[in-house]
Amino acid sequence: MIDYQSHFRSAIEALHAEKRYRVFADLERIAGRFPQAIWRHDGKAEEITVWCSNDYLGMGQHDAVVTAMRETAGIMGTGAGGTRNISGTNHPLVELEQELADLHGKEAALVFTSGFVSNEASISTIARLLPDCLILSDELNHASMIEGVRKAGGKKQIFRHNDVAHLEELLKAAEPGRPKLIVFESVYSMDGDIAPIAQICDLADRYNAMTYIDEVHAVGMYGARGGGISERDGVAARIDVIEGTLAKAFGVLGGYITGSQHLIDAVRSYAPGFIFTTALPPALAAAATASIRHLKQSQAERDGQQRQASRAKAVFAAANLPVMPSDTHIVPVLVGDPDLCKQASDHLLTRHGIYIQPINYPTVPRGTERLRITPTPLHGDALIDTLRDALVETWISVGIPFAGDRPAQGEADMPATPLVVSKAGG
Repeated sequence: MIDYQSHFRSAIEALHAEKRYRVFADLERIAGRFPQAIWRHDGKAEEITVWCSNDYLGMGQHDAVVTAMRETAGIMGTGAGGTRNISGTNHPLVELEQELADLHGKEAALVFTSGFVSNEASISTIARLLPDCLILSDELNHASMIEGVRKAGGKKQIFRHNDVAHLEELLKAAEPGRPKLIVFESVYSMDGDIAPIAQICDLADRYNAMTYIDEVHAVGMYGARGGGISERDGVAARIDVIEGTLAKAFGVLGGYITGSQHLIDAVRSYAPGFIFTTALPPALAAAATASIRHLKQSQAERDGQQRQASRAKAVFAAANLPVMPSDTHIVPVLVGDPDLCKQASDHLLTRHGIYIQPINYPTVPRGTERLRITPTPLHGDALIDTLRDALVETWISVGIPFAGDRPAQGEADMPATPLVVSKAGG
């Protein structure tokens, strides 16, 4: 007899041994009071403050978004009724795709059930439709992009993170007439750094390559209308495919791609991840459209978020907390050990009523385990100061080195990603 369960048990035991086993907190968001939530545990219900949500602008509780979802569900019901090919193409979904195409200045858009699915299905389909396509992928691309590259089944080459010189070496070595697809992100969510988009576009022009950018951590957040870093930097028109999510700054659910009419139609017609998946329900589509329309017109949420992220970085750094460098709204604080990272997260929750999930390997390299903090416009100055005090107390209680107590660069026990303390800014 094969003991199947023993294999699963061993796999879980291995995670426990490496201090990488993940425990999900049972939380209830409180509409109208974000970032407050209810934490249910041990038969109790406690109010806590969430500091690691990807609802970056608090749009998940915005009146216009909630109203659109509620009213559409009341009119059209809950589910979509099937795949887009059978019975799932509803009018709110058509409106959403038109809104997304307009957001990025593209001819068309295609909505998927998640950002993961949109990357996996789109990258693999685009590459398969191009004969002998060579995919060039940034080494820190998201798992969904990696899966898309893998499922394409063709040749791939990995270029060093944000290293345009290395990318050019690979492009130069490729056959001139071979189709090439460069896939990369705008904002890398664990470190908060930004890709050199214009330089990558220059290389794509020079070597006749297509560009595919993942803007999931930037849409809604940057640009005059929330079109992302590519809009902010004035390079959106130079990118062939802009991919994004509806589940982060827009506060709802779903993923999408935008591009030329022919490209979008081809993905719609050939991608299994689109064809065989039930469509996004009309209420979700209507809510997402309401969120996008609001953020196209309103800068207040973006300004407030950038202000609070900048203040958090400055306040934490002034307290000698090891804030890692970040050019964006992401505020990573280095722990450098998986066990201590989990202990810090648990301590913040049980002692201070503050929820920040630990970020461990394989999400980040070993030795760079961290707490990833995401201030929103609704995290006021008093909450930032409270978090600073809680982090300092936690660092002392758990025994995590402060910034000034860490080894100098070059010493043997430095983490794989060198620590640079952010002095201020966002």
